[in-house]
This record gives sequence, structure tokens and C-alpha cells, in this order.
Amino acid sequence: MSERRSTATLAVHGGERRIRPEHALAEPIVQTATYTFENTADLIRYMEGAQIDVSGAPREEYGRYGNPTVHAFECKIAALERTDDAVAFASGMAAVTTSILALVKSGSHVILFADCYRRTRQFVTGFLDRFGVTSTLVPSGDVEALEAAIRPETRLVISEAPTNPYNDVVDIRKVVALCKPRRIRTLIDSTFATPIHFQPAAHGIDLVVHSATKYLGGHNDVLGGVVAGPSHLISLVRDLRHVLGGVLDPHAAYLLLRGTKTLSVRVKQQSATAMALARTLEGHPRVRRVFYAGLPSHRHHAVACELMTGFGAVVTFALDADLPGVSRFVDACEIPRIAPSLGGVESLIEQPALMSYFEMPTEERNKIGITEDLVRYAVGIEDEQELIADVLRALEMSR
Repeated sequence: MSERRSTATLAVHGGERRIRPEHALAEPIVQTATYTFENTADLIRYMEGAQIDVSGAPREEYGRYGNPTVHAFECKIAALERTDDAVAFASGMAAVTTSILALVKSGSHVILFADCYRRTRQFVTGFLDRFGVTSTLVPSGDVEALEAAIRPETRLVISEAPTNPYNDVVDIRKVVALCKPRRIRTLIDSTFATPIHFQPAAHGIDLVVHSATKYLGGHNDVLGGVVAGPSHLISLVRDLRHVLGGVLDPHAAYLLLRGTKTLSVRVKQQSATAMALARTLEGHPRVRRVFYAGLPSHRHHAVACELMTGFGAVVTFALDADLPGVSRFVDACEIPRIAPSLGGVESLIEQPALMSYFEMPTEERNKIGITEDLVRYAVGIEDEQELIADVLRALEMSR
């Protein structure tokens, strides 16, 4: 499928074989842990490098090293991100941690923006230091602070766009301009944006990570992760996956392929509804502030407009209420379910202070900007007007 095709078309057809086994339209689930060889000569040909079957598809010897259904998903994401290759994992965090480990070693220095996903931050700051890898946190979107933090031993810069929960969008063009001449690798978690709204590799980012659990799957029923990038880097990450073992199950790969087919229509509708909800909330007297990059009031609105074709489906806002008051609002909403995660067809709502950061003392939460008045609303595909009416009714009922 030509790279000139739109992301909507690539979501359906990108990276796919035209003819599949048994002439199936849907990608078959190859549910096997191991693979056979016709004879010893066939085995030797494989070991000597003939690792393509007669149809031109990669063949494998063992399930930890690859699977046809998983490979089909990897090809789909590489097509969507317009990169050479992609490698899939059992979860988003497996994708993140394996990618980081593939790029650093003892003595390396890693820089990450402080609003990166908390488990990514925990891995870098609380785990890698055991093995002699140092790290520096810089404020969200602060490229000047990033430049000041660079050392001779800096090997990797990690960012997200948009970020969770404040929807900050770092200017990755400036990040790349700082890192490329210094041969510093860049990794961005693009889960919130999806390939529909943002293709970081086109701006020079080395590795693009997705928690496929979210929008790529789209139905809150499968775990997965994927990393896209140039062949020479993806091969490093894939080789380490072989060792660490965080492989994606073939049935999960099938569900992700099925979900990706509708990625464009889902994300575009979710983002349009999120924009309408954000505008409504920004004008409501009970809402102190709305954090959505599509609003001119967002501090990174201009950068988001330049880099992205849409602003995502997560709206974060601060209510004029204390923690119990915010809980009353959340409980009064009838359509969204109270749950972590995002990206599925169902709208989800949460108080970050009571969900992802519940175990953290209030003072520490406040330091990283997770205040008790925050609500994160992950918009699904329900009717736009009904979602907005539900939120307005809940705001009135929870006074």
C-alpha cells in the first residue's frame, strides 16, 4: 500500500498482504507456539538466513521470535506511522521498557519530561539507576530546560505528546534539532494522539511508542504495545524482545488488527466530541480551567496546531470544588464509567487523585500538579449532545 495513501485508508489496508492463506479476507490467527521444518535441509536453509517462505512472508522457528498474525499488526503500524518497521509487545509498558533498555547501558544518561506516564518515569528514575543509568526530569514542554540538562553521556530523551493528564504538546521539532546533532536518540509516547492525528517520525523522532491497549485496540478488551521506527533501531528492540520475552499473543494481535481497521473513524469522532465538550466546559461557571490542546487557552495550542491534525479525545478539567465535591460530580455522570485507561468506544471518567495517584500523599501529588479538583474525561463514541447534556446535568446536580 502506497505511503501516499491517507491514514484512513492505511488504517484499513496498510501493511497487509493482498492474498492470505485460504484466501481469507481477515488476517488468520496463527495460534501456535512453535513451527516445523520439512526436513533437515529446510532447517539449514532457515538457519543460514532464508527466513522468508514461498509467499514472501517471514517464517519463524519459535513463537517468542515471531508470529504471522503479530507480524501483520506490526506491518500495519509501520504503514500508519510511515516508518520502516515496527515491533509489538504484550503491553505498552513492555514496549516502553524494552525500547529504553535497548538504547542505554551503564553510564548512560536519560532525560525525560516530568509529565511522562508515571510508570515510565518510575522505571527510569527508580529502576535504571540500579544499573548505573542516571536520569534528569525537566519541566513539561520546556525545551530550554532540556538543552540545559544535556550531558556528554546523554543517550536518550523521552517525551509524550499530548501528555497525561494535561494534554501538553512539546515542540518535537526543537527536541530533534537539539538531539540529532549530538546523536541522542529520541522516543515519544504518541498514545494520546494516535497515528491519525500525529506522525512524530516525519519530524525526525527515532522511536514512536503506543499503548495499543488504548485507541489502536479501541474496545477496552485487549492489552498490547508497539514501537515504530527505522529498521536498524527496531531490530535492536526486537532482538531484546526475544530475550526478555514480552511478546504479543496472536489472538491479541488479531483483536488489535480488527480495532485498527476502525481507528480513523473512531478517533476523528471522539476528538470532535472532545473539542465540543472542552468548549462547553470552558464556559461553565463551575469549571476553573480546562486542559485541552484544541482550545486557544491551552499553553501549547499553537504548537499543537502546527504539529497535529486533531487534538485527541481526553479532556482534563479542574472543578470549583473540593475532593468530595468532585466525587459527587463524577458519581452524578450517567454515561461514562469510572475506570482507568482511555481510547475505547466507552467514555471513561476518573479523578486522578483517587485513581492513578491514590497511594501518593497529597503534598507529593500537588508537587507534580495532580490536584484534588482534577477530572479526566476520556471521550468515547457515544452521541456528542448526550455526553455534553449528561456532564451539564451532573454539574448542576453535584453543587
